[in-house]
Amino acid sequence: MTSGKVQEAQARPETSERFDELVDAFVHVSDPQTVAAFLRDLCTTAELDAMGQRLQVARLVDEAVSYQEISRRTGASTATVTRVAHWLHHGEGGYGAVLKRARK
Repeated sequence: MTSGKVQEAQARPETSERFDELVDAFVHVSDPQTVAAFLRDLCTTAELDAMGQRLQVARLVDEAVSYQEISRRTGASTATVTRVAHWLHHGEGGYGAVLKRARK
């Protein structure tokens, strides 16, 4: 666990437990139809759209598209593009792992 996660877990243990339970739920789903059904039950359409947009932004940042062009193509603000780029390059590695799997 990174120091940030340790601090977060100490500050709000229920959040950490909820996050762990959510991760566990995804880990135990193996087929795309069940993942899609779970996401649709779990999230609002706005939340799903925002997450999908962030993944599109991450893919385009990874392809070295300019932030202005990413904003134009996806409708994301440049602030969102900057934030996603930061997490892509300096985060936990989740975006990178998902993008790598998608390229295969």
